[in-house]
This record gives sequence, C-alpha cells and structure tokens, in this order.
Amino acid sequence: MSEQPKIAYILPNFFTAASIFLGIVSALASIRGDFEKAIIYIVLSLVFDGLDGRVARLTHTTSKFGVEFDSLADVIAFGVAPAVLFYFAVGKYFGRVGVLIMAIYVIFGAIRLARFNVTTGTYDPSMFIGLPIPTAAITTAFWVGLYNAYDIFKNYEILYLICVAGLSILMVSNVRYPSFKKLNFKKTYFIKILVGLVIVFSLIYLYPLEICAFFTSAYVLYGLIRASYNIINLKFKKVKRTKDE
Repeated sequence: MSEQPKIAYILPNFFTAASIFLGIVSALASIRGDFEKAIIYIVLSLVFDGLDGRVARLTHTTSKFGVEFDSLADVIAFGVAPAVLFYFAVGKYFGRVGVLIMAIYVIFGAIRLARFNVTTGTYDPSMFIGLPIPTAAITTAFWVGLYNAYDIFKNYEILYLICVAGLSILMVSNVRYPSFKKLNFKKTYFIKILVGLVIVFSLIYLYPLEICAFFTSAYVLYGLIRASYNIINLKFKKVKRTKDE
C-alpha cells in the first residue's frame, strides 16, 4: 500500500482526535472557571467534528472504525465538556440536583449517539430523530455564555437547570429536526440566499454570542413547535373524521 492512502486514512481520524482534545481542554477550562475559553473550545471542537466526516468522504476513507471513533469523540466533546461547563457555571448552585442534571445530559447524549449509529439508513436522511448532540452542546455553551455576559440571567439559574434537562430529553425523544443534508440551492434564489448569509454573518460579527444563541435556540424550538403542530393537526383530523362518520 502506498503512503498516500495511509495518510488519507489517518487525516479524518486526526480531526476526530483533535475534537476529543478540545473537549478535554474545554472541561479543564470550565473547572478553572474560564468559561469563555471553554465555550470557544466547544465551538472549535464542533468545527473539527464537521471536518472529519467530510474529509473521510472526500478521500474515500470512511470506515467502521472512524464511525465508532467519532461517536466516542462526540461523547467527550459534546457530552462531557458542555455538561462540565454547565455544572461549574450554574449547576453547582443546586448541589446533587445539579450533578444529576449534568450526569443525565451525558448519559442521554450517549444514548442519542448509540441510537443514531444503529438507525442510520432506516429513515429520511433529511431529518434527525431527536436533537443532535452537537446542537445540544453548543446551545448549552451559548446559554452559559449569556448567563456570564448579562447580570439579568443571574436570577434565573433554576430556568437554566430546567432548560438543560429539556435538551437532554430532546436528544432521546422522537422529535424531528432538519439535518440540512439535502438543501436545494436553486439559481433563482442564489442572490436572496447570498444576501441573507451576508446579513447573518454581519450580525454574528457584531454580536457573536447573542446571534449564535438565538439561532441555536430557534432550531431547538422549531422541532418542538413542529412536533406540537403535527400532534394538534393529527388530533384535529381524527375529530373531523369521527364527525364525518
């Protein structure tokens, strides 16, 4: 075997290893109380996590080992790291309850990853079943960032506790979330999309924490609103069918 294929095989797993490293560094930063750095490390870990799969597909080096390694990396980078961040920023004020919520977040995140691995290919790839753990991680991180940046949130620690518990439940739920894997960018909408992206990135440049927190929170709420609408619509159809009979 030539050296080039060996290097191509190592490259995506290197990005996965980098994601693990950043997750550990983030957890250490949280323990030291350096929450801003901890958040940055989680975001960087997300970038490397996105790169490993894409590099593997581009270089045709996808493997079962890579899939399993990526899942283990996600448990650390998007399970343990944000849970530790949440605990040392907010959860520590609630004693054992804070520890419990932190543990549940990690456990449910691991369950989410295990379910994803065994069900991949059995449902529409344009949708995720349950909130993806990377989304839960950066949402938690941005919420903690807002908590530290604005004093107004200092009196709502209990709300943070409930919200992180909610993210944990959403990860193992059957709530559908768009995966954005099959986006169809038609030429007729190219200018509108470009203008929209410029506006979004301009806002992120001005208010990075606030805008990122807004979009991740909106994504989480979208799944809940969509699921609620489908349940109400289904009940309405059943009632209408019963009346017609």
